Amino acid sequence: MQAILPKPVANADSQTYWNAARERRLVIRKCNACGQIHFMPRYLCPTCWSDNLDWIDANGKGRVHSFSVIHRASDPAFASRVPYVIALIELDEGPRMMANILGDDALDVAIGDAVKLTFEDRGDGALIPQFERVAASGA
Repeated sequence: MQAILPKPVANADSQTYWNAARERRLVIRKCNACGQIHFMPRYLCPTCWSDNLDWIDANGKGRVHSFSVIHRASDPAFASRVPYVIALIELDEGPRMMANILGDDALDVAIGDAVKLTFEDRGDGALIPQFERVAASGA
């Protein structure tokens, strides 16, 4: 029997992010004061501390900046998934975010691999933004 994976817990700063994920959209913050785009959802710009922020849609593409293969789950809910990959993804828009690499070839991941957005269903409409490797052209 597979354990039920945890659902996201939204707060005032992240509610819009999780609502967009339920619509299969990845949104990130853009500061209207300094122009910086950042992730993770927060109330103030981490560059200039302005609260004049907008949500923008990310294109869902990026590259693997770094990764780790997890062989021992820190939570029993993830034990049936080991080994699995957690990666730091550099989005095309610039910010980096942590996510899992999903798919049959996830364990073949390498730094610099192109990835695209996918969503992992956690039940009750809760979707988690994750990524899949993009096959190299001609492969």
